[in-house]
Amino acid sequence: MRTILSMLCVVTFISASYAQQFLSLDKAITIALHKNTILQKSKNNLEVTKSGVRAAVGNFLPTLSASSNWNWNRSEDAGGTINISGTVIPVPASTTESRNFNGNLTARLMLFDGLSNFATLSKSKNDLSAARLDLQRLKQDIVFQTITLYYNVIIGKQLLQVREDDLKWNKRNLETVTESNKLGAVTLADVYAQQVKTGNSELALIQAQNNFETGKSNLLNYLALDVLGDYKFSKELTPEEKSTLNEKINIDYKNISQLVSQALNVRTDYQSAQLKLESANNGITIAKSGHFPTLSNSFSYNLRANRFENFFDSRTYFVGLSLNIPIFSGFRVSNNVQFAEVTAQNKEIDLSDLERVIKLNLQKTYLDLKAADKSLEVNKRNVKAAEETRKIEQERYTLGSGTLLNVLIASSDYTNARTNYITAQFEYIRLSKQLKYYLGDLNYKKYEKD
Repeated sequence: MRTILSMLCVVTFISASYAQQFLSLDKAITIALHKNTILQKSKNNLEVTKSGVRAAVGNFLPTLSASSNWNWNRSEDAGGTINISGTVIPVPASTTESRNFNGNLTARLMLFDGLSNFATLSKSKNDLSAARLDLQRLKQDIVFQTITLYYNVIIGKQLLQVREDDLKWNKRNLETVTESNKLGAVTLADVYAQQVKTGNSELALIQAQNNFETGKSNLLNYLALDVLGDYKFSKELTPEEKSTLNEKINIDYKNISQLVSQALNVRTDYQSAQLKLESANNGITIAKSGHFPTLSNSFSYNLRANRFENFFDSRTYFVGLSLNIPIFSGFRVSNNVQFAEVTAQNKEIDLSDLERVIKLNLQKTYLDLKAADKSLEVNKRNVKAAEETRKIEQERYTLGSGTLLNVLIASSDYTNARTNYITAQFEYIRLSKQLKYYLGDLNYKKYEKD
């Protein structure tokens, strides 16, 4: 019986091990880039934009159309008589039959349309380039969002460990205080105080567990994975993250303009906004073309015959030019021009707004990063100091020269110091990634190879 139970335990453990999947940050980013529905839709829309370029090129090419028809006609007359001035003339029965074969090939070419075809081609190319740049920026958005959500999970997991350690310490201390009370070394009030502290620690642990599960669900949902799935996450910092923590900010705030200049040259969304402004200006040219005359050329080649074997014997050639001069269109063209001009003005405003946002984000992130650097150093020292203070207060209380209140305060300070240090670590790492994101330097290509 024991052997059977042991085997069942082993099988259960192995099954659980296989069911649990390890989800690293790199793997999470790779999944996000492959499963994100917005990214998939953007890729589909890119194909439509490519088709627009082909259609714009087609405006410079002649349109060709071919047609043919065949008809057969048969007439049967039963005959009769015709009375002409009293004379009756018989009309014999007759049958007539005819066949017609026709073929036509027509070509038309727009020679001048107010430069609309050139502006349309330029606009379609700009739209395609802008769509590709937007797609690249979207990938950076996905990478950064995944990093943020993943770090929320890791922070929650490490803070959960802090709360578990705090609860263990409070339970041990409660046992010590209870035994000391039985021996008459401490008062019953100390027991009650430690019980309250232990209860609060249990509540904090539950809250930390909920925060961890919520962060995990948010990440899995963003990755389009099952939020109830059993996933394992990294406990330790990666070598890259440790290297980030060891690096120091060496950018002078006075040269923040260099960061802005770098971002404006690299940021794909800013380049896309510039192209969209050019496309809007192309739209003005397209709208204004309605004021200009159009000149088109046409060519026609026609074949006809009564018998199929003579189909190529009779031919007709036609070449013509058509000039259309607009005189009055009911203000339609003027309305189109005004609409295109307003669209261009709005795109220019969008570009200016984006430039200001880039400057603001870079400045704020840089300042936050410097503050996070300082906070990291301070909190690291605070953890060591709080740990030593708790040891000292606990020893003093054990020797009877201290109070339980001081011990509890020292314990709370130590837990808070650990919490703040963990938060400061990942905040510094996240801000480092955020600075790269705002600089447009966040790499996504290495995750697409998997």
